[in-house]
Order: sequence, then structure tokens, then C-alpha cells
Amino acid sequence: MEKTIELRVSEGGQRLDKYVALVPGLSRSRAQKLIEEGLVTVNGGMAKPSYRLVTGDDIVVRIPPPERLDVQPEPIPLDIVYEDENIIVVNKPAGMVVHPAYGHRTGTLVNAVLAYCPELAGTEGDFRPGIIHRLDKDTSGLIIVAKKDAAYRHLQHQFKRREVKKVYLALLEGRLEPTRGVIEAPIGRDKKRRKRMAVVDGGREACTEYQVAEYFGGGTGRVSRPYTLVEAEPKTGRTHQVRVHFASIGHPLAGDPVYGFRKQRLTGLQRQFLHARSLGFRLPGSDEYVEFTAELSDDLRVVLEELRGTRGK
Repeated sequence: MEKTIELRVSEGGQRLDKYVALVPGLSRSRAQKLIEEGLVTVNGGMAKPSYRLVTGDDIVVRIPPPERLDVQPEPIPLDIVYEDENIIVVNKPAGMVVHPAYGHRTGTLVNAVLAYCPELAGTEGDFRPGIIHRLDKDTSGLIIVAKKDAAYRHLQHQFKRREVKKVYLALLEGRLEPTRGVIEAPIGRDKKRRKRMAVVDGGREACTEYQVAEYFGGGTGRVSRPYTLVEAEPKTGRTHQVRVHFASIGHPLAGDPVYGFRKQRLTGLQRQFLHARSLGFRLPGSDEYVEFTAELSDDLRVVLEELRGTRGK
């Protein structure tokens, strides 16, 4: 059933798409799509997503019933770290796509959780049932799936307000210094290679904090080239953010086929070394703050053992 929301702007100056995205349950991309489809009017007329609002503007937002992809449940094993009546926290393996898309209609996380939790089929998720945030196909680690609409909105609100703590383990090319820092650089579509993201003028605000966990190589020992293991905490959630930010300062992720040094490869590393190690957030229902952790997957653990010279010991 279509919903209609009426808003009156109390303070002008904000872009229409950002203002509409404040409606509970809407992402900015979803707000932009509604505007482009003519489902958002300002003072009775159409407007562009970039329209700057004026105090007193009357906005009407029509939200059609969510579309559902024809996604079939598949009995794919899941590594479930936590589950209650509202959410599932899954340790996603590398190689698994999060949601169905062109070229990936089966074998996704959504296919797997629909088999495990059939009621998920009716949950919100910007056309991807229960999915609030995402991980790249070849990034392993923790991801939250909402079982109910109320849980979805509760978590989405936390992500929008940057209240969710996300920590990744990433292995970088080179010796990164200083040992602690912040990368603040806007991210947008690469103007020369449209399938990639890049640090670009006019891109969306992006911030990543990091702390060095360990240095490897760079001498005459077992590993001649230097590498740096870092704990990265993205404060924003841009596409490929961790990968793009470190590549932009000359330290791309080891094994990254898109943003990395193609001529430099670690033996045994078949993907970018990136693992979503921990998630901290407030539980829907109780509002209790919790943190969950997932240990490194075997392929990445072996790489570190090789760098440390402890493999087989």
C-alpha cells in the first residue's frame, strides 16, 4: 500500500534529496529515485534532487509499496555469530555476494538467509530484504540482517547517525606512518573509469580512522617488501571506502585487484586482504549496546603466518 508523507520545511538551505532521506526508512539513494520518478513534489510541482529548499516549502513524498525481487531460498550454510527475534549477525565468507543483482541471482547471502529465515521475505531493505549495510564480494566478516521492519528502521537510524562502530583488519602495501591517523577525503565515481570509485572533488564526505597493528618485511629477511597490518574504522559508509582511502595515500590493500599494485602479489593471497572484524551497535528491542567479533578467515590467517615466519610452527 502506498504511503504519503507531507512535510513543511522549517529551515531552508538543504538539498531536497538530503531532506527527504531524513524520512525514517529512506536512504539517500532511495530518496533520489523517488524524486526522479516524480513521486516527490515541492509546492505542488516537480523538483530536482539538488533543489535548495526554502523555508515554508511544502513537500509531499509518495512511497509506493516495496518491490520484491524474485529471490529463491537456497540452503547455503551460514556462520551465525548472533541471533535473536529481531536480527541475525552473520560472518560472511569471502566470495559470497550480499544481495542478488545482475550476474549474481543465486548463491547470495540473501538467498541463504531466506532459506534459514523465510519470514525475512517481507522485510524492508531498499529492494534487498533485511539488508541494512553491505560488504564487497571478496571482503569477509560481520554483517547484520534485520528480521523485522522495526528492527530494520532501528538499525538504519544508527547507521545514518554514524553510531555503529565498524572495525576492519586490512593489510596494506608499504610501511604506513604515522602509526595512528585519520583519512578525510571525499569519494565519488572515478571520472575516467566509471566502474571504480576514487577520491574526487565534489564527492561525498568520507572519513576513515586507522591504527597500525603490525609491520612486516622491508628488510633482508623472509619478506623483502614492507607491509602494514592496520585496524581501520570507517566513520562513513561509502562504496569501497577503506580500499579507496588507503590507495589514495599510496598504501593500497594487498591483493586488491582494482585499487592495488597489480605487479605485487603475496603468495597465497587470492583477494584483497580486508576483513570486517567487529561491529558495535544497539540491539533493536532492548537498545542494549553490544559488540561482536569474527576471527580472521583461514586464507588471511595463513598470509599473516607466512609474513611472521610462523607458518607450520
